[in-house]
Amino acid sequence: MLSLALLAGLWWLTHQTVSATLQEAAQTEVDVDLAGLADIYATGGQEELEVRIADRLALTPMEGSAPHYLLADDSGKVIAGDLAGWPSLDPTVSESGVIAIGASSKGYARAVQLGPDLRLVVARTTDIEAPVLSGITTAFAAGGAVFILLVGLLGRFAALGLQRRIERINLAFREPQDGSGLAVARRNGGDEIDELTAHSAAALARMGDLMAAYKDTSEQLAHEIRTPLSHLDNRLVKALAENPDRAIAERLAEARGEIRRIVQTLESLLDIAASKAKRGDRSGLAPVDLSALVTAICELYAGSAEEAALELDWTVAPDVTINGDESQLRRLVTNMLDNALKYVPPGGRIAITLEPGPVLAVADDGPGIDPRDRDRIFERFYRGRTAGRETSGSGLGLALAHAIAERHGLKITLDDPVSDGSGGAVFRIATEA
Repeated sequence: MLSLALLAGLWWLTHQTVSATLQEAAQTEVDVDLAGLADIYATGGQEELEVRIADRLALTPMEGSAPHYLLADDSGKVIAGDLAGWPSLDPTVSESGVIAIGASSKGYARAVQLGPDLRLVVARTTDIEAPVLSGITTAFAAGGAVFILLVGLLGRFAALGLQRRIERINLAFREPQDGSGLAVARRNGGDEIDELTAHSAAALARMGDLMAAYKDTSEQLAHEIRTPLSHLDNRLVKALAENPDRAIAERLAEARGEIRRIVQTLESLLDIAASKAKRGDRSGLAPVDLSALVTAICELYAGSAEEAALELDWTVAPDVTINGDESQLRRLVTNMLDNALKYVPPGGRIAITLEPGPVLAVADDGPGIDPRDRDRIFERFYRGRTAGRETSGSGLGLALAHAIAERHGLKITLDDPVSDGSGGAVFRIATEA
């Protein structure tokens, strides 16, 4: 569109320039011819002027426009020339302008008063302007079509080149470790896009190094903590095997429980950190049949719910899939179910629904969430209150579920409580808007 607009503007400018040039040429020819005839009249008189007008009309010009004349008296009576009648030009002031010549032509003319009863009009047709301008228009149309075609092809090639270069940047983000982006910086003649590609690859490589260092440190820290705890647990097992007093045995069992809680807390913290670090990173994810996963977990938890005197129902839409990490998604669902089983009293009901989207809802008719806790239940180490009392647990279950959901582009929300005050909670997991 820009090329077409520029071409149209250039055509208009050329059209106006050529038209003005032709008009100026006609004016010059008229003035020169008129000056010559006036000189002839001054030296040879009217008869000589009539002869010269006839001679000029008899000649057909090889170039330029055809001449036309009219020699008349003050009453407008034709004395000589080929014009049929006196035009609307005032000879006393040597008026000029465009006049009609014949039935279909026009031209530029000037009128002068030669004597007390003699006036002269000299004209030049400007019909040559039409074919010239028509030829210019045709030339611009043909040349413009070729020009626009060439511009389109060059633009297409440029767009393809830019697309390939942008693809290098995308490749640097997808595979920062292959060095393709860094290689561009070493190429001679690299511009800003190449530099951006190299910087993107370098930044992602540094980020990958930091993540690898973080992972190594976390794993080493976890190993350094687990190992002494494992040794301590083994000593407690040996102490229990020696049949100590009942009170001592209970204390040893409590210590083993604390060890397991510490290990679980450590693993949950590491899982939360890893999930948050990979938020928005779609690499390593694969299609997961969420319908089959939720159904299998619900069937597994059915026995535990029955032992706790709870009713567990599930409604799962078929063929609901999501790109994700199956083990993390499994932990997400189990954490939500563990949370419901922990707080719903005997005789209560837990309902699981999965709909396309995906949208997973975990609802229960337990005591609900204290209004003071609604904004903080997904924080690490924050334990909510039930009936005004702080509940047990590490406060990491919902925080881990929230981190895993974010890793998969999902969001956990807590529905508003029902208006009848019957309590209960409904957690909804759905794709982020």
